[in-house]
Amino acid sequence: MNNSSPSKKIVALGLEFPPAPKPTGVYRPILVVDNFLYVSGQGPMQNDGNLMQGRLGDNLDIEQGKLAARQAGLTMLSSIQTHFGSLDKIKRIVKVLGMVNCTPDFIRQPLVINGFSELMADVFGTENGIGVRSAVGMMLPDGIPVEVEAMFELH
Repeated sequence: MNNSSPSKKIVALGLEFPPAPKPTGVYRPILVVDNFLYVSGQGPMQNDGNLMQGRLGDNLDIEQGKLAARQAGLTMLSSIQTHFGSLDKIKRIVKVLGMVNCTPDFIRQPLVINGFSELMADVFGTENGIGVRSAVGMMLPDGIPVEVEAMFELH
């Protein structure tokens, strides 16, 4: 692997992964179909194993939401590594659905989900770390501020 592999970038960036969450329902954390890796929705798991809590437009501001989205990204990377193996098997991110727990008048969901997207660009590079994306507002389980699901293309 060259110096730009995701695993080397993770080390260089000093990223620390939280524990991969165990499924709390009837679903697979990851699924490989053909040359694609699908990852179920990931919330912002903290390094102590607890989920971040909060609602944008209520008790969280955009910067706190961005940090939660970044943490959801770290949780996703942890889940991939735990349930699939090396992140270096990933060629690129293809599709992201970012969901933001927010009040009806909060309209900055894309700015919040940038926390996830910026992390993926840092890890996989701007060419392969940025894919197509949707960012929407909704109610989320367990009072988490964000949930993100994604699809990746494999080498």
